[in-house]
Amino acid sequence: MILSQNLILSDNQAVTNDAESDNIIDLGAAGIPYGAAGPLNRDVGKGTPVPILIQITETFNNLQFFEVSIETSDSDSGGFNYVSRSSIPAAQAVAGYQYGLQVLPTNLKRYIRLFLNGSGGTIPSAGRVTAAITMGNQTNITGA
Repeated sequence: MILSQNLILSDNQAVTNDAESDNIIDLGAAGIPYGAAGPLNRDVGKGTPVPILIQITETFNNLQFFEVSIETSDSDSGGFNYVSRSSIPAAQAVAGYQYGLQVLPTNLKRYIRLFLNGSGGTIPSAGRVTAAITMGNQTNITGA
C-alpha cells in the first residue's frame, strides 16, 4: 500500500489521551467555474468511495474501547464537528489491526481531521495509530 505524505492524518501517532490527529487535510476552496453563477459543491468522490486507512501500530492498554471520528470544519483553527465515527473493543486494538471507517464521508467541509479517543478504563500508556486517505487498503486476504 502506498501512502501520500499529503494525505496522512496520523503517522504512528501516540494516543495516550484523547487527541486530534497530527495533521489536518485542506481539501481546498470550492472555486467558481468560468461562466457559472456560484461555486461548485464539494464532492470528494461521487460514484467512487474514497478509502481511509486506520491501523493500530502499537497495541493499546488500559481501555475498554478505542474510537476514531472524522471531523470537518470551514476553518483549520477550530469549530470541527464529527461526521462519522467508528469504535472497536480493546481486544481488537492490537498492532496490525485495520478497521472502521472504510470510506471517507461525502458531506465534508474544507478541512478534515480525526479525533482519537480511548474510552473506559484508565488513560492508556501505550497505543499508536496511523491513519491516511488511500487509493486502496491492503488486506492480505486472497480474493478480497
